[in-house]
Amino acid sequence: MKFLKILLVFIFAISFGQEGFRVSSGKKTVIPFQFINNLVFIPLNINGVDLTFLLDSGVNETILFSLENKDVNFNDIEKIKFSGLGETKTIEGLKSENNLVTIGKNFKDSKHTVFIIVDQDINFSAHIGIPVNGIIGFEFFQNHPVQIDFNTKKITVFNDEKTFQQKSKKFEEFPITIEGNKPYITVGVEMVDKKVDSKMLIDLGNSDAVWLFPKLIDQFVYNRPNIEDYLGQGFNGDIYGKRSRIHRLYLRDFVFEKPLTAMPDEYSIQNLRLVPDRKGSVGSEILRRFSVIFDYPDKKIFLRKNNHYKDPFLFNKSGLDIQHDGMTWERDLVRIEPKRSNRESEGINVPFTPDQFQYNFVLVPKYSIAGCRKDSPCSDSGFKKGDKIISINGRKVGSFNLEKIYDILKGEDGTAVNFELNRDGVPLKLKIILKDPIPYGEGN
Repeated sequence: MKFLKILLVFIFAISFGQEGFRVSSGKKTVIPFQFINNLVFIPLNINGVDLTFLLDSGVNETILFSLENKDVNFNDIEKIKFSGLGETKTIEGLKSENNLVTIGKNFKDSKHTVFIIVDQDINFSAHIGIPVNGIIGFEFFQNHPVQIDFNTKKITVFNDEKTFQQKSKKFEEFPITIEGNKPYITVGVEMVDKKVDSKMLIDLGNSDAVWLFPKLIDQFVYNRPNIEDYLGQGFNGDIYGKRSRIHRLYLRDFVFEKPLTAMPDEYSIQNLRLVPDRKGSVGSEILRRFSVIFDYPDKKIFLRKNNHYKDPFLFNKSGLDIQHDGMTWERDLVRIEPKRSNRESEGINVPFTPDQFQYNFVLVPKYSIAGCRKDSPCSDSGFKKGDKIISINGRKVGSFNLEKIYDILKGEDGTAVNFELNRDGVPLKLKIILKDPIPYGEGN
């Protein structure tokens, strides 16, 4: 997946007076999560119905955009309009107050406000590969220190100061500000040869490493090489801009060489209400290299390196944007192991018979081409939007998840990736030779 970023900004003023989540008992609570394409997905229950939500420090609301045929009884509903990241201006929705939301065993909010998107065309699940029902932000972090361990894929919410202090003393502490219910940090951005202190949103719901807003940076010049690219989907439409690499990103003594950087065009951010002096975002491609503790009450963040700290910043070199198209039944012919006959025990070969085989039916994912970047390897090879993927490198596509497909497309330059496709009912075989359009190099 190239990128999934969701920001929501309300046209009118909204009061956030609700208490938020509380740990109802014990010194801490632990919540497992799924980590897919640099994004954190948590189990969440609204009024007795189990759902899956993206955890995103870059939003200050809880937003629901899909129920997938589940029935939820929402309380105290009113109509609203809002705007967000993308090219159009407003979309309609609903605001529901006083809902019981439970995460894990004992992390609850009995008066939770949920904003409901009623546009059925908004579907982020296709770009993730699992059902995603919504996004949760500020209220999750509001009242307790929250540790996200990307190695164990567990979130710990601390309810005891001593337990938290014992844990955090092994981390490096950074001050943050909370503005508009979102966390901001000052980092060093070195475009070419000069480090500039820059105010950045700490954006857990941004799968990129770095975002920069060129219109807000004095004398901004795009590093070369750079490419025009589709950056993802927001609530208000597709997001476009450029991608490149900056020279370095500094989080005090933590230094990252040549991180990939996305720079949305001015149309994609024109409806955003940006806090003063903000220059961009630090996303999950950076955060996943640490164990991270968000401490909103004391306005701090704590970082500790994990074993992904030195991972290279890899790019999808194919130019393909691939989407999940639901599930299908696939049959596999498997051999039934019969009891050994006397002849076999004596070393005599006995031929297989038809009754030694049976079909097993397995539910597997389907994928198709959602887009192909202009002047990229997929464009050169003739891929088209809507092509159905049958196999990749000789393996049925149903054996892959989306993350594994993108891992293949981040392979070494010169690697050949063979696709078997179906285009309007016609079988087709195409090959991509991977090439990074913005490689690590002296030009960055």
